[in-house]
Amino acid sequence: MADRPYTLLSCGMSIDGYLSAATPTRLLLSNDADFDRVDGERAASDAILVGATTIRRDDPRLLVRSAERRAARVARGLAPSPLKVTVTREAGLDCAAAFFAPDGADKMVYAPSSAVPALRARLGAVATIVGVGHPATMRRVCEDLGERGVGRLMVEGGGSVHTQMLTDDLADELQLVVAPFFVGDSAACRFVGDGRYPWHPGRRATLAEVRQIGDVVLLRYALSPRFREEP
Repeated sequence: MADRPYTLLSCGMSIDGYLSAATPTRLLLSNDADFDRVDGERAASDAILVGATTIRRDDPRLLVRSAERRAARVARGLAPSPLKVTVTREAGLDCAAAFFAPDGADKMVYAPSSAVPALRARLGAVATIVGVGHPATMRRVCEDLGERGVGRLMVEGGGSVHTQMLTDDLADELQLVVAPFFVGDSAACRFVGDGRYPWHPGRRATLAEVRQIGDVVLLRYALSPRFREEP
């Protein structure tokens, strides 16, 4: 079996730990300089993963924005943007979402095996549908991506995906950006939920870097021996 990909969790949150507000409007948790940094991380990745809830709520495109970075990927024989990956429990994703747009990036949808027939009927023309048993765990997703040649996986949320990746000890690196404001609404989505985490008061995560980027701060944590020092 191939090694699972080197897995980077990328997240922006408010001072009080929220990924979003409990409103339909998307909450911007970063600034232009940090968005450009994230774009560089995307360009260096083989695949980008988000949960189905993030697709429904934020409708992200998940593409490399910089023309220079896209050209550099093409020069290396790669697609302009990495493979886009999502995980869902059911067949309710909308094929009109920006995730599935004909933008030159391949798309994969992981799901419980029982949901595969309905998903193929709904999304088979725009994405590869993969069943990974019952339930569709993040460990099985990562193992399958590794077998498909994905060496570096960037995970961009949301809270449920981050929680599963961290509690199952699948993350090698966490890049956590803190925005300078509070949300203050328990109905909003938090960075992570309840769970048994490998890092606790008796086993602290290693803080590898602290960097101010305009009015936000980036915290880089090394979460496994595979952590790479180079940003």
